[in-house]
Amino acid sequence: MTDQRIEGAANGISGKIKNGIGNLTGDTKLQLEGRFDEVKGKALDAYGRAIDTLETLSDRAPADLREPVRTGLDFARRKPLVTTGIIAVLAFILAGSGRRRR
Repeated sequence: MTDQRIEGAANGISGKIKNGIGNLTGDTKLQLEGRFDEVKGKALDAYGRAIDTLETLSDRAPADLREPVRTGLDFARRKPLVTTGIIAVLAFILAGSGRRRR
């Protein structure tokens, strides 16, 4: 498990707590901060999962594919925001592809 996944879980928990306290006290600023922390936690978790998956793929990949997988892993580590954006776009596309059009 990567540090990003641990940090993401911590942000998610603190966000839920802030949001809950904000709901109880009627503090909209605290509610918004809590929601932001929850989203940030989910993004960090998604990024950490991508890193974990790429590490697993690099270990299991055939010899001729190990270098491209390691290149992707290096890119993901150097550009976490871009990687998270790519993951979000792919998730959006995959979620939309399962819907039936009428």
